[in-house]
Amino acid sequence: MAKYLIAEQTVLPSLFHAKQYGADMCKIKRMSRRAIAILMTLSFASLATDDVEPLTTGKFSYPNNARNAISLSFDDARNSQVDVAIPILNKHNVKGTFYVNPQFAMERLEGWKKAVKHGHELGNHTSSHLCTGNFEWLRSKGQGLEQVDLAWLRKDIESTTAFLQKQFNITPLSFAYPCGNTFVGRGKQVKSYVPLIAEMFKTGRTWLDETGNNPTYTDFSQLAGNRMDGMTFEEIRDMLELLREDNKWIILAGHDVGKKGMYTVDKDALEALIVYLKDPKNGFWLATVNEVASHIEEYRTK
Repeated sequence: MAKYLIAEQTVLPSLFHAKQYGADMCKIKRMSRRAIAILMTLSFASLATDDVEPLTTGKFSYPNNARNAISLSFDDARNSQVDVAIPILNKHNVKGTFYVNPQFAMERLEGWKKAVKHGHELGNHTSSHLCTGNFEWLRSKGQGLEQVDLAWLRKDIESTTAFLQKQFNITPLSFAYPCGNTFVGRGKQVKSYVPLIAEMFKTGRTWLDETGNNPTYTDFSQLAGNRMDGMTFEEIRDMLELLREDNKWIILAGHDVGKKGMYTVDKDALEALIVYLKDPKNGFWLATVNEVASHIEEYRTK
């Protein structure tokens, strides 16, 4: 693997051990996820304004007269995505978007090659998975986005693209920001790396957002991503109803797939969700991130 990593690699704990990744969060008494979704959505809605002009005018539509587009995305190329998620998607003839870290993809390389042949999209998720150094698993290593610059990050991202080109003969068009962080440096030296992603990819997806993506307005380099880890099907369905106004494109994001957990999509919830989304009466067009972005892009150029 080392030959693919141009920048120094930050190796996270095995499977990003959820206990280490979110131990402090587990100590917090949490409201029900339905209540959280409602409060989060209402907080955004209360700030709405009519003063912002859309990028395009006229009626927007999705294929099959769907009311909304939705994409299922998964981060890191974790083993359970090959072992559990992809078989569920394949069973229902659904394509997902998987944002890849090379060190994890190598553990199931043949499985990922089969996924590409089956039509699933692979995106770039950096080689280092570097986030803010406030995470303890990075603080203990003395690493963090606060300590690098754009040139370092560019090399780190390019190394993952080189890996995907060599192993799968694909050049990724989609990117996901690790931990949803979009900056490098600290204080007065902080710089956004959103412009870098806009230069290198068609889309960049964030994480833990409170809204869907308005197709006539959204910035492709800062697409909103909504969590589906640790939720029941009913909770995900209720969240979708709150997010889907105005033809929104909703991008769900998860990590491991199996038994419900803080960083694990419940496999039964995922299967029930797919069945729900494929039912035409529910009004969703289910497609990969790049497929939906291409459809919107075509509309914007008319």
